Amino acid sequence: MSNETIWIIDDDRAIRWVLEKTFKEEGLNVVSFEESQSALDRLETEQPDVILTDIRMPGMDGLTFLSRVKHKFADLPVIIMTAHSDLESAVSSYQTGAFEYLPKPFDIDEALALVQRAIQHTAQIAAKNNDDLAPTKLVRSVDIIGESPAMQEVFRAIGRLAQSHITVLINGESGTGKELVAHALHRHSPRTAKPFIALNMAAIPKDLIETELFGHEKGAFTGANTQRQGRFEQTNGGTLFLDEIGDMPFETQTRLLRVLAEGEFYRVGGHVPVRVDVRIIAATHQNLEKLVLEGKFREDLYHRLNVIRIHIPKLSERSEDIPMLAEHFLQRAGHELSVEPKQLRSETAAYLQQLPWPGNVRQLENTCRWLTVMASSREILPTDLPPELRAPSAAPSSPSVKPVEFSTSPTVSTATATSGQWEEILGAWARQKLMTGEQQILNTATPMFERAMIDAALEHSQGKKRLASELLGWGRNTLTRKLKELGISTVDDEDDAG
Repeated sequence: MSNETIWIIDDDRAIRWVLEKTFKEEGLNVVSFEESQSALDRLETEQPDVILTDIRMPGMDGLTFLSRVKHKFADLPVIIMTAHSDLESAVSSYQTGAFEYLPKPFDIDEALALVQRAIQHTAQIAAKNNDDLAPTKLVRSVDIIGESPAMQEVFRAIGRLAQSHITVLINGESGTGKELVAHALHRHSPRTAKPFIALNMAAIPKDLIETELFGHEKGAFTGANTQRQGRFEQTNGGTLFLDEIGDMPFETQTRLLRVLAEGEFYRVGGHVPVRVDVRIIAATHQNLEKLVLEGKFREDLYHRLNVIRIHIPKLSERSEDIPMLAEHFLQRAGHELSVEPKQLRSETAAYLQQLPWPGNVRQLENTCRWLTVMASSREILPTDLPPELRAPSAAPSSPSVKPVEFSTSPTVSTATATSGQWEEILGAWARQKLMTGEQQILNTATPMFERAMIDAALEHSQGKKRLASELLGWGRNTLTRKLKELGISTVDDEDDAG
């Protein structure tokens, strides 16, 4: 590169010096400004090839400067830099016309690569002149919080898709905030004034999914006394968020594919096609590629959905965001419960950053609600945390917290299973599961409990089923049925004979 001119606008002298040095070493001409008004005035007489500007500066801020530049010089690439990297800043930058969004601190090679791309962009559209760029109305953001590099990639993706109608596939573990991202994509899209409807495929009985999505005609089945609109019709013009798309029945996938391909469908029991204009955002915690290989998910539907993919990181992969997330959740919990918000001590925040958080952001939010109610003082210490999150010493230096587990071994010693302790262990296990966002925990706990009781009774009776059933307070047939249900294999005994 040579003869290209780069303007740098930043009130931080150190940032200006580093960028100047780097760009000059690459043979670029560099002009620096401490505030944006001087740069705006100079644009009346000369224009650079690329501008890098900070957002928050004395006087005119970077977004206002960007808007004024784009009004007069629509094709001039402007790269926005900011240390206050949040979703609103990212979306606002892209909506106002930024070429790229560069959160601080950044790698100097990344900044150089962006400048090189911007120069190439300028060369490619040198003959083009588009002065009709209209400012886009900003919409209120949802609560997506994070300054980690992983979340900056999510913000960038949302910003780039702000004016798009394109299909998006969101993947990430349960509790990471996939629906929040879907909401943000809708609110920052041209469809923001139209409906946003979220539907969880895993929560709807399989025999009701098609009626829920596509509606039904009067008389389509027993009990269908009136015509009913499905979610596609209700969302017409807006965005339909299909959560846990991997759980959609194979037959329904075929009908969804037709809607994506042709924009029309038939109500259940109907013969007249219904046309709709709906943007689909799908989400899953599963590996759809694996489901395709196993024949459980249509490959053609997968390719229709996987146009743009956004990956939401696990909370453990963005641990630097935990203190600000916790502060936000504590503030919200205090407001909801009409109490003074609690505050994390620094050692507590550091300890929370070390935890694995299998339930991700949802688990952290539930923890903050628990602390709002249960912590005794306004400042939260490590010892105030729920039992399942505390290390044995409750010290912030503890490397990890061992999850509470059931033991179904029949050889538990009386020293470790004294009266009352098993209730505490069971209670701690239940709290841990609930904190990670699990539901219907009795469906998990009951078989585990029954297995432990059966194993103990069989051991005590030396495998004699009749005696074991009496010890448990069951009939022999009940024990036999439970053994089969739980998959417990036993040696057939002959205790019935004598």
